[in-house]
Amino acid sequence: MKKLMIMCALLLALFAQAQTGITNQLQQANTLLKQFKEPEALAIYQQVAALQDTNMAVLVKCVELNCSIGTRQADKDAKSGYFYIAKQYADKAMALDSNNSDALYSQALTYAKLASIEDENKKIIEKVKIMKSYADRAVRANPNNAMANHIEGKWHYELLSLNWFKKAALKTFYGKGLATPDIDSAITYMEKCRALSPYFVLNYLDLAKAYGLKNRPAQEIDILNKMVKLPTRTADDAALKEEGRKMLSDLQ
Repeated sequence: MKKLMIMCALLLALFAQAQTGITNQLQQANTLLKQFKEPEALAIYQQVAALQDTNMAVLVKCVELNCSIGTRQADKDAKSGYFYIAKQYADKAMALDSNNSDALYSQALTYAKLASIEDENKKIIEKVKIMKSYADRAVRANPNNAMANHIEGKWHYELLSLNWFKKAALKTFYGKGLATPDIDSAITYMEKCRALSPYFVLNYLDLAKAYGLKNRPAQEIDILNKMVKLPTRTADDAALKEEGRKMLSDLQ
Protein backbone atom coordinates (compact mmCIF):
# COMPACT_ATOMS: atom_id res chain seq x y z
CA MET A 1 0.00 0.00 0.00
CA LYS A 2 2.83 2.35 0.90
CA LYS A 3 4.58 1.64 -2.43
CA LEU A 4 1.35 2.35 -4.32
CA MET A 5 0.96 5.68 -2.55
CA ILE A 6 4.55 6.60 -3.40
CA MET A 7 3.97 5.68 -7.05
CA CYS A 8 0.80 7.77 -7.18
CA ALA A 9 2.62 10.71 -5.62
CA LEU A 10 5.42 10.42 -8.19
CA LEU A 11 2.95 10.26 -11.07
CA LEU A 12 1.11 13.31 -9.76
CA ALA A 13 4.38 15.17 -9.44
CA LEU A 14 5.40 14.28 -12.99
CA PHE A 15 1.97 15.31 -14.28
CA ALA A 16 2.17 18.65 -12.47
CA GLN A 17 5.66 19.22 -13.85
CA ALA A 18 4.48 18.46 -17.39
CA GLN A 19 1.52 20.83 -17.00
CA THR A 20 3.82 23.57 -15.74
CA GLY A 21 6.07 23.03 -18.74
CA ILE A 22 3.11 23.32 -21.14
CA THR A 23 1.85 26.45 -19.38
CA ASN A 24 5.29 28.01 -19.73
CA GLN A 25 5.42 27.08 -23.41
CA LEU A 26 2.03 28.66 -24.06
CA GLN A 27 3.09 31.83 -22.26
CA GLN A 28 6.22 31.94 -24.42
CA ALA A 29 4.12 31.45 -27.58
CA ASN A 30 1.80 34.28 -26.52
CA THR A 31 4.79 36.57 -26.00
CA LEU A 32 6.09 35.72 -29.47
CA LEU A 33 2.70 36.54 -30.99
CA LYS A 34 2.79 39.97 -29.34
CA GLN A 35 6.18 40.45 -31.03
CA PHE A 36 4.61 39.40 -34.39
CA LYS A 37 6.82 36.31 -34.53
CA GLU A 38 4.16 33.95 -35.83
CA PRO A 39 6.39 31.16 -37.21
CA GLU A 40 8.22 30.88 -33.88
CA ALA A 41 4.93 30.90 -31.96
CA LEU A 42 3.45 28.31 -34.31
CA ALA A 43 6.39 25.97 -33.69
CA ILE A 44 5.64 26.06 -29.96
CA TYR A 45 1.91 25.56 -30.42
CA GLN A 46 2.59 22.56 -32.64
CA GLN A 47 4.93 21.13 -29.99
CA VAL A 48 2.21 21.51 -27.38
CA ALA A 49 -0.39 19.98 -29.72
CA ALA A 50 1.85 16.94 -30.16
CA LEU A 51 1.98 16.48 -26.38
CA GLN A 52 -1.58 17.51 -25.61
CA ASP A 53 -3.81 16.66 -28.56
CA THR A 54 -6.99 17.17 -26.51
CA ASN A 55 -6.43 20.91 -26.08
CA MET A 56 -9.02 22.49 -28.40
CA ALA A 57 -7.67 26.03 -28.04
CA VAL A 58 -4.17 24.91 -29.07
CA LEU A 59 -5.46 22.93 -32.06
CA VAL A 60 -7.49 25.90 -33.28
CA LYS A 61 -4.50 28.21 -32.81
CA CYS A 62 -2.43 25.86 -34.97
CA VAL A 63 -5.12 26.13 -37.65
CA GLU A 64 -5.27 29.92 -37.48
CA LEU A 65 -1.50 30.45 -37.53
CA ASN A 66 -0.91 28.03 -40.41
CA CYS A 67 -3.64 29.84 -42.36
CA SER A 68 -2.26 33.28 -41.48
CA ILE A 69 1.34 32.44 -42.35
CA GLY A 70 0.29 30.53 -45.45
CA THR A 71 -1.73 33.46 -46.78
CA ARG A 72 1.39 35.65 -46.74
CA GLN A 73 3.45 33.20 -48.80
CA ALA A 74 4.18 34.31 -52.37
CA ASP A 75 4.76 30.78 -53.64
CA LYS A 76 1.63 28.72 -54.27
CA ASP A 77 3.27 25.48 -53.13
CA ALA A 78 4.28 27.12 -49.87
CA LYS A 79 0.74 28.38 -49.37
CA SER A 80 -0.63 24.93 -50.07
CA GLY A 81 1.75 23.33 -47.57
CA TYR A 82 0.59 25.59 -44.74
CA PHE A 83 -3.08 25.24 -45.64
CA TYR A 84 -2.97 21.45 -45.72
CA ILE A 85 -1.21 21.38 -42.35
CA ALA A 86 -3.97 23.67 -41.06
CA LYS A 87 -6.51 21.14 -42.37
CA GLN A 88 -4.81 18.36 -40.40
CA TYR A 89 -5.19 20.33 -37.18
CA ALA A 90 -8.79 21.21 -38.04
CA ASP A 91 -9.49 17.51 -38.53
CA LYS A 92 -7.97 16.79 -35.10
CA ALA A 93 -10.19 19.46 -33.56
CA MET A 94 -13.25 17.91 -35.21
CA ALA A 95 -12.22 14.44 -34.02
CA LEU A 96 -12.00 15.84 -30.50
CA ASP A 97 -15.50 17.37 -30.62
CA SER A 98 -17.42 17.58 -33.89
CA ASN A 99 -20.09 19.80 -32.30
CA ASN A 100 -17.67 22.38 -30.91
CA SER A 101 -18.13 25.81 -32.48
CA ASP A 102 -14.39 26.55 -32.59
CA ALA A 103 -13.66 23.20 -34.24
CA LEU A 104 -16.36 23.83 -36.84
CA TYR A 105 -15.05 27.35 -37.44
CA SER A 106 -11.52 26.00 -37.93
CA GLN A 107 -12.81 23.63 -40.64
CA ALA A 108 -14.64 26.49 -42.35
CA LEU A 109 -11.47 28.58 -42.28
CA THR A 110 -9.31 25.85 -43.82
CA TYR A 111 -11.80 25.19 -46.62
CA ALA A 112 -11.87 28.92 -47.37
CA LYS A 113 -8.08 28.93 -47.66
CA LEU A 114 -7.98 25.75 -49.74
CA ALA A 115 -10.56 27.23 -52.11
CA SER A 116 -8.31 30.25 -52.59
CA ILE A 117 -5.51 28.14 -54.12
CA GLU A 118 -7.68 25.95 -56.37
CA ASP A 119 -7.43 26.48 -60.12
CA GLU A 120 -10.36 24.34 -61.23
CA ASN A 121 -13.63 26.22 -60.92
CA LYS A 122 -15.65 23.17 -59.93
CA LYS A 123 -13.28 22.42 -57.05
CA ILE A 124 -13.40 26.04 -55.90
CA ILE A 125 -17.19 25.92 -55.74
CA GLU A 126 -17.15 22.57 -53.95
CA LYS A 127 -14.83 23.87 -51.23
CA VAL A 128 -16.78 27.11 -50.87
CA LYS A 129 -19.97 25.11 -50.36
CA ILE A 130 -18.32 22.95 -47.69
CA MET A 131 -16.93 26.06 -46.01
CA LYS A 132 -20.44 27.52 -45.77
CA SER A 133 -21.79 24.30 -44.25
CA TYR A 134 -19.18 24.34 -41.48
CA ALA A 135 -19.63 28.07 -40.87
CA ASP A 136 -23.40 27.59 -40.51
CA ARG A 137 -22.86 24.82 -37.98
CA ALA A 138 -20.30 26.88 -36.06
CA VAL A 139 -22.74 29.79 -35.66
CA ARG A 140 -25.57 27.46 -34.67
CA ALA A 141 -23.35 25.82 -32.05
CA ASN A 142 -22.38 29.22 -30.63
CA PRO A 143 -24.08 32.35 -32.03
CA ASN A 144 -21.53 34.46 -30.14
CA ASN A 145 -18.47 32.95 -31.81
CA ALA A 146 -16.91 36.11 -33.29
CA MET A 147 -14.70 34.30 -35.81
CA ALA A 148 -17.57 32.14 -37.04
CA ASN A 149 -19.71 35.24 -37.54
CA HIS A 150 -16.90 36.85 -39.52
CA ILE A 151 -16.47 33.90 -41.84
CA GLU A 152 -20.25 33.74 -42.40
CA GLY A 153 -20.29 37.42 -43.34
CA LYS A 154 -17.24 37.02 -45.55
CA TRP A 155 -18.92 34.14 -47.41
CA HIS A 156 -21.85 36.37 -48.35
CA TYR A 157 -19.58 39.24 -49.39
CA GLU A 158 -17.13 37.13 -51.38
CA LEU A 159 -19.84 35.39 -53.39
CA LEU A 160 -21.47 38.71 -54.22
CA SER A 161 -18.06 40.01 -55.36
CA LEU A 162 -17.40 37.11 -57.76
CA ASN A 163 -17.12 37.89 -61.47
CA TRP A 164 -19.99 36.93 -63.77
CA PHE A 165 -18.34 33.69 -64.94
CA LYS A 166 -18.00 32.29 -61.44
CA LYS A 167 -21.53 33.34 -60.59
CA ALA A 168 -22.74 31.43 -63.64
CA ALA A 169 -20.69 28.43 -62.52
CA LEU A 170 -22.37 28.51 -59.12
CA LYS A 171 -25.75 28.11 -60.76
CA THR A 172 -24.47 25.42 -63.13
CA PHE A 173 -22.97 23.23 -60.42
CA TYR A 174 -25.47 23.61 -57.61
CA GLY A 175 -28.51 25.51 -58.87
CA LYS A 176 -30.99 26.16 -56.09
CA GLY A 177 -29.08 23.89 -53.70
CA LEU A 178 -26.58 26.63 -52.86
CA ALA A 179 -27.52 29.30 -50.32
CA THR A 180 -28.21 32.73 -51.79
CA PRO A 181 -25.61 35.35 -50.82
CA ASP A 182 -27.01 38.57 -49.42
CA ILE A 183 -25.19 41.82 -48.69
CA ASP A 184 -27.40 42.63 -45.70
CA SER A 185 -26.53 39.24 -44.20
CA ALA A 186 -22.84 39.93 -44.79
CA ILE A 187 -23.13 43.22 -42.90
CA THR A 188 -25.20 41.71 -40.08
CA TYR A 189 -22.71 38.92 -39.42
CA MET A 190 -19.70 41.24 -39.59
CA GLU A 191 -21.33 43.83 -37.35
CA LYS A 192 -21.97 41.11 -34.79
CA CYS A 193 -18.34 40.03 -35.07
CA ARG A 194 -17.31 43.65 -34.49
CA ALA A 195 -19.42 43.81 -31.33
CA LEU A 196 -17.94 40.53 -30.06
CA SER A 197 -14.33 41.19 -31.11
CA PRO A 198 -13.83 44.98 -31.33
CA TYR A 199 -10.09 44.77 -32.14
CA PHE A 200 -10.31 42.28 -35.03
CA VAL A 201 -8.86 44.43 -37.82
CA LEU A 202 -9.64 42.12 -40.75
CA ASN A 203 -13.33 42.15 -39.88
CA TYR A 204 -13.37 45.96 -40.04
CA LEU A 205 -11.79 45.92 -43.49
CA ASP A 206 -14.23 43.30 -44.79
CA LEU A 207 -17.16 45.16 -43.22
CA ALA A 208 -16.09 48.41 -44.88
CA LYS A 209 -15.94 46.61 -48.23
CA ALA A 210 -19.42 45.21 -47.62
CA TYR A 211 -20.76 48.69 -46.92
CA GLY A 212 -19.05 49.81 -50.13
CA LEU A 213 -20.81 47.07 -52.09
CA LYS A 214 -24.08 48.16 -50.45
CA ASN A 215 -23.33 51.70 -51.68
CA ARG A 216 -23.23 53.11 -48.16
CA PRO A 217 -20.15 55.39 -48.32
CA ALA A 218 -20.83 57.09 -44.98
CA GLN A 219 -20.79 53.76 -43.11
CA GLU A 220 -17.80 52.59 -45.15
CA ILE A 221 -15.81 55.69 -44.20
CA ASP A 222 -16.86 55.43 -40.56
CA ILE A 223 -15.69 51.82 -40.29
CA LEU A 224 -12.40 52.58 -42.05
CA ASN A 225 -11.74 55.55 -39.77
CA LYS A 226 -12.27 53.33 -36.75
CA MET A 227 -10.14 50.55 -38.23
CA VAL A 228 -7.02 52.62 -38.91
CA LYS A 229 -7.03 53.74 -35.27
CA LEU A 230 -7.09 50.21 -33.88
CA PRO A 231 -3.98 48.86 -32.13
CA THR A 232 -1.73 46.59 -34.17
CA ARG A 233 -2.10 43.21 -32.52
CA THR A 234 -1.25 40.64 -35.20
CA ALA A 235 1.37 40.25 -37.90
CA ASP A 236 -1.24 41.12 -40.55
CA ASP A 237 -2.75 44.21 -38.94
CA ALA A 238 -0.28 46.80 -40.22
CA ALA A 239 -0.81 45.79 -43.86
CA LEU A 240 -4.58 45.60 -43.39
CA LYS A 241 -4.69 49.09 -41.88
CA GLU A 242 -2.57 50.42 -44.73
CA GLU A 243 -5.09 48.99 -47.19
CA GLY A 244 -7.80 50.74 -45.20
CA ARG A 245 -5.95 54.07 -45.41
CA LYS A 246 -5.74 53.74 -49.18
CA MET A 247 -9.46 53.03 -49.35
CA LEU A 248 -10.12 56.12 -47.23
CA SER A 249 -7.94 58.22 -49.49
CA ASP A 250 -9.93 57.09 -52.52
CA LEU A 251 -13.23 57.83 -50.80
CA GLN A 252 -12.39 61.30 -49.47
